[in-house]
Amino acid sequence: METVFTPVTSFGGGLLIGLGAVLLMLGLGRIFGATGILSGAIFAESREEMSWRVALIAGMILAPALIYALTGAMPALTVPVSPVMIAVGGVIVGLGASLGSGCTSGHGVCGLSRLSIRSLVAVPTFMATAAVTVFLVRHVFGG
Repeated sequence: METVFTPVTSFGGGLLIGLGAVLLMLGLGRIFGATGILSGAIFAESREEMSWRVALIAGMILAPALIYALTGAMPALTVPVSPVMIAVGGVIVGLGASLGSGCTSGHGVCGLSRLSIRSLVAVPTFMATAAVTVFLVRHVFGG
């Protein structure tokens, strides 16, 4: 399966993610790691702590509706696996994020920008694992 090269939209998305991370750090002194935000919403220590987390999660979920309202079309999305495999993948990612002390977005966007040693180790590990996985799936297993 080939991926489409979309430099303009990818750059724009990256800018928005970076802006969101900076604004969250400036406004609340918090790191924009999606898994940590979700975990903190589920196991919140205070009402204030839960409120911003729930608002941020709601924004991530409602963003496609905003795109639809502005453009009249939903973002194109093709997922070549079954819903069961999506759920299995979600569980695996969740376990990996727990074991890795954060998710890829938290380490890649926020950890690297803060020069976190843990992130400086985690991100190359993610990338190497992804490269090996793609090689195996495409060239060894013929996917």
